[in-house]
Amino acid sequence: MSVVDDVKGRLDIVDVVSGYVPLQKAGRNFKARCPFHTENTPSFIVNPERQSWHCFGACATGGDAFSFVMRQEKLDFGDALRMLAEKTGVELQQRGEERERGDVLFRVNQETADFYQKTLDAPAGQRAKDYLKERGLDRKTAEAFQLGASPSGRDELKSHLTGIGFDVEDAIRAGVLRRDDDGSVRDFFRGRLMFPIHDRRGRVAGFGGRSLDGSDPKYINTAATSVFDKRTMLYGLHRAADEIRAQNTAVIVEGYMDAIAAHQHGYRNVVASMGTALTERQVGLVRSAAETFVLALDPDAAGQEATLRSLESSWRVFERQKVADSRRSVGALYQGRRLDLKIAALPAGQDPDTLIRESSDEWERLVDAAVPFPDFAIPAMASRYDLTSDTGKAQAAETLIPLVTATSNAFEQERLFRMLAQALDVSEEALEASIGRPRPTAPARRTAEPPPDAALSPLAADRRDALEEFALRLLVEHGELRPLAGGLSPEHFRRTENREVFTCLRDCTTMEELRDRLDDSLNEHLDYLTRIDQEPIGRSSAEAALEQSMRRLEQRHLREIQESLLATDDESLPPPRDLEEQIIGVNTRLRELFSK
Repeated sequence: MSVVDDVKGRLDIVDVVSGYVPLQKAGRNFKARCPFHTENTPSFIVNPERQSWHCFGACATGGDAFSFVMRQEKLDFGDALRMLAEKTGVELQQRGEERERGDVLFRVNQETADFYQKTLDAPAGQRAKDYLKERGLDRKTAEAFQLGASPSGRDELKSHLTGIGFDVEDAIRAGVLRRDDDGSVRDFFRGRLMFPIHDRRGRVAGFGGRSLDGSDPKYINTAATSVFDKRTMLYGLHRAADEIRAQNTAVIVEGYMDAIAAHQHGYRNVVASMGTALTERQVGLVRSAAETFVLALDPDAAGQEATLRSLESSWRVFERQKVADSRRSVGALYQGRRLDLKIAALPAGQDPDTLIRESSDEWERLVDAAVPFPDFAIPAMASRYDLTSDTGKAQAAETLIPLVTATSNAFEQERLFRMLAQALDVSEEALEASIGRPRPTAPARRTAEPPPDAALSPLAADRRDALEEFALRLLVEHGELRPLAGGLSPEHFRRTENREVFTCLRDCTTMEELRDRLDDSLNEHLDYLTRIDQEPIGRSSAEAALEQSMRRLEQRHLREIQESLLATDDESLPPPRDLEEQIIGVNTRLRELFSK
């Protein structure tokens, strides 16, 4: 994880922007008068789901927390990084120190886990023990997962760690102690049932803590550290890896107790995502061991928009992995591993923990009957629109067609296209006339072409962005193509590092000049871009690939604008230009791009 990722992971754009301008709720978004130009009617929108902002007025620009602070404070990237790192407590350290510090953090975490385990067996852990008994967890399982209890006192862990020679600053960096505003240091977890979170090698990287007195938040996690980021880990994987390989299937639940209950009842191929959408890193942890991933979905969340967005983001990861595998295939006798994401929707009122304890046979049946993500998502997402109106059907079609086009198998595309038409209650001919018919993805060629990244979907997000990196690699490797990138804007790049590299790249003629202009913290990212595995291609092929990448980047950007407009109540936000006119304009441009 890069230091930029670390800083961004600790920021919330609503908090950042509200520190400069008052925000008001507007649908799923927030609105304000734009701080960058004078206006009477709010046209500045903050999207907490995407962690982005956009001005629909005179500025007609947007970005993330970094770009907002850079513009508001008139800072360059490096100064903004240092300012936000200080604000979030991220230490900008030298790479040579990272491994040594990581080892120290693992030692702190292991000692902390041992301390919590001992506390569970002490009088201070009685409430936690009672809770585990109520949830039907036996002692053997609790010990296997190293469950523990944090004392309710202010500095009992601190006294223990310092008493055996650990440095307070290391414990703060590990996230088990925290420094308050007055400078005092106290235990971070207090009075909670503790779940050590292990990496795949079984090392304790962080913790989750559940409140036992009904206080909020119910669960808290260790903040992101140099050894812990829950978006790159799967809870229980160190105990589930062998069984996942044996069954060629990984079952993914959301919570700690769901995973632990599954293991206690013999379902040892179960891990927990800890409430995050699956990322490339998480899939990469087990993709060599399993071809099928089953997400066990809490029925209370099945129709919620945030859940659907999270699920689609996860599915996009699998589609990208499948295409990458197909491009590595050699000859007709070899095929890349088939990765499938399936959804198991549980009965109403039953989470995995409850269902496994009450009816393990029903749990097995539901996991076996899990359906591919598009089969679950198309009807679920279509139902969120007014399908009695032509406008509602058009909006649903525009949103859902990426689920069809992103599928690389031509036969699967046809099946999903028919399913989409049925969900919208229109004929296939009418749907084709409205949005076109998906075309099979061309077989892998020895010339480069843009990866089918989440570029076509307004619902996907992930830590790496293959499409952005592909376009930048072309521009870095083929300097003669840079004049053709005039249609690209920094806004088209979601990731802060990619946006900054592109901004500098436009004004540079040599790599030496580019390195001089980039902040030192981004040189490692530039090195990564130049190392991307990509076969050399000629000028004409590179030009075609760049043009296609630019179309996809613009299409993705327009879809995100479209989503922000539709997610904001038009009565609460009458922008300077007519809202409906803006939506029509975006839709028109999207159809133009799609036709190409």
